[in-house]
Amino acid sequence: MQRFAKILVITTLSWTASFSWAADWPGFRGPGRLGKSAETHLLKEWPQAGPKLIWSAKDLGNGWSSAAIANGKIFISGMIEKEGFVSALDLDGNVLWKSSYGTEWSRSWQAARSIPTIDGDRLYVTSGAGSISCFEVKTGKKIWTVDYTEKFQARPPRFGFAESALVVDNKVICTPGGKTGTVVALDKLTGKVIWANTEIAETSAYCSPQLIELPDRKLVVTLLANSTVALDAETGKLIWKDAVVGSGGRSNHPVTPIFHDNHLYVTAGYDKGSALYKLTDPSGKFTQIWQNQVLDNHHGGVVLVDGYIYGSNWDGNDRGNWVCIDFKTGKTMYETNWQCKGSMIYADGMLYCYDEKQGNLALVKATPEAFEIVNSFQVTGSGKQHWAHPAISDGRLYMRYEDTLRVYDIKAN
Repeated sequence: MQRFAKILVITTLSWTASFSWAADWPGFRGPGRLGKSAETHLLKEWPQAGPKLIWSAKDLGNGWSSAAIANGKIFISGMIEKEGFVSALDLDGNVLWKSSYGTEWSRSWQAARSIPTIDGDRLYVTSGAGSISCFEVKTGKKIWTVDYTEKFQARPPRFGFAESALVVDNKVICTPGGKTGTVVALDKLTGKVIWANTEIAETSAYCSPQLIELPDRKLVVTLLANSTVALDAETGKLIWKDAVVGSGGRSNHPVTPIFHDNHLYVTAGYDKGSALYKLTDPSGKFTQIWQNQVLDNHHGGVVLVDGYIYGSNWDGNDRGNWVCIDFKTGKTMYETNWQCKGSMIYADGMLYCYDEKQGNLALVKATPEAFEIVNSFQVTGSGKQHWAHPAISDGRLYMRYEDTLRVYDIKAN
């Protein structure tokens, strides 16, 4: 019990350290990949037309990459013709540089997918076609590229690679799903292989991995085509594995797991539902304690707030409801229909719910009693998929649609 208490303390301190960067949203779903901002003094109600638009930037390339914001700059990926580009903008929306990272995904649902991961003076971005590249943050100079097919005998999954790389110490973690490397760690400075796990013969499932810090080791947790896995971050050794919650169906599992209070939450769409696991061994082994079939999140992400999980579920590729479940018990608190399923983030007591079909954004109270909408507005016209997640940094809300980034003022007076 004493060792488990240490786990809780260390994990909580790690999250607190991440949240101290209140003005930054340095990669996929913000600090700790939790979809949560620690910022306060934000608007609790919007004007009827939505919060004030500060600026918008176009011609960034087509994509579903959210914005990553760090050290006073904005980074985003996009596809122009068949080529992928990562762009850096200043806080006024001026493009500082735009650099190619090579061929992008031009088959089913063609567009850039990866949210850049910012680590100090370097940036990492994954191509849907199957490569990872490192750039200088200041200049946009490409430092190195690793091709998944050439290096790990990998083939893209049906919809292309869609993860955002995870930086752990001197390593950048990614998931080629190849014969000579399912999950791999590359030297973040050179791109050289540090380890490549071949114990698991499964393809990538679009999931951006999560880091768990335990007293004796760090774990990388992710979802593959058939399994949820935990690997030793230092060696790549498989520590724990379990079948993805539910059975059968598709192998699309893009929702990053959440670790809290010695428990691991996992969800997958297509009627697979959710599961909660308890850490039963400080080495990194887990035991399932409940399943919930209502919240089967597709790819919009979920957030944990004050003991409750919030997100949208899957009721078909263009349908879904908004759901709250109890983290400890798995009990469904509500399931409410509003527009379509979509993505969600949290800040200052409020949920930001982005309908993926029509582009409506709702400000919702984060309470398990009901899905209570305060305001909503349409970010842009309907048409294509609104799959990019919102991002929040320094009192600004960043919304990406196709080749355009819109920035709104959500600071309270």
